[in-house]
Amino acid sequence: MIDKKWIGHELAATTMLLERGRLRAFARAIGETDPLYTDVAAARAAGHADLLVPPTFLFGAELDAGTLDVMLADLDIPIAKILHGEQHFDYHKSVCAGETVTVKSRIADIFDKKNGALEFLVKTSQIHNDKAELVAESRTVLVVRH
Repeated sequence: MIDKKWIGHELAATTMLLERGRLRAFARAIGETDPLYTDVAAARAAGHADLLVPPTFLFGAELDAGTLDVMLADLDIPIAKILHGEQHFDYHKSVCAGETVTVKSRIADIFDKKNGALEFLVKTSQIHNDKAELVAESRTVLVVRH
């Protein structure tokens, strides 16, 4: 069982520079065809400073930095036992290529179901741009199978 003492624990902040090439590759990988995500001229013509960041891209910042791997190790959760149960985003501002975002996350809840056969870890995150403006919030639920 995951020790509930971890509820409220803050993960190390993660910073990521949003690079055009990476954003284009991600957009292609998810099948995004809107030119706001792949064509700088189209994004600028629509009033954006550069390519828009695809909606689910921000989820990857902590994955790239290894922050989630550290969290799983700290909580003694084998990666083979987890499922990605849920992901939710609330967007407050557009984010564009060339900006840097910082993700700050905390473990918001830990609970179990089916007499402990399934444990749920809820992680909430706030994403700020390089002007310290809140651009998005996310909620991730990981399911641990026993």
